Amino acid sequence: MSVRQASGGIIRRTPGRGLHEITREVAAWVAAQGMSKGLLTLFIRHTTASLLIQENADPDVLADLDTFLARIAPDDPSLYRHRTEGPDDMPSHIRAVLTETQLSVPVVNGGLLLGTWQGIYLCEHRNRGGSRKIVVTLMGE
Repeated sequence: MSVRQASGGIIRRTPGRGLHEITREVAAWVAAQGMSKGLLTLFIRHTTASLLIQENADPDVLADLDTFLARIAPDDPSLYRHRTEGPDDMPSHIRAVLTETQLSVPVVNGGLLLGTWQGIYLCEHRNRGGSRKIVVTLMGE
């Protein structure tokens, strides 16, 4: 078999700060490509949002992660020089720097090879949310 490549995008509107699961959208995109195995890469095109693979069984995990990030990067404008885009902008940059802008996920038997309790999350770090663009690329056969 020859190696194929597919690329596209997923646009997700977020309601505001938090971890928003996108596993279903990603899995649907992978299934539509018709490849049985390969490597999926996701890349978010923003500096105040990020991607994570994290537990999707207990919502307390997500709440605790959000609380932890809030302690590390509080929305306190007196702490930052960069305030051009509002009091949540610089904390959002810090939270994004501590997480990931790119993920790789194996694809086996046409599906995402995630662990039992794993999901893919778009992490919105801004309070007001917005439209977020994720580039998806699948190489496989």
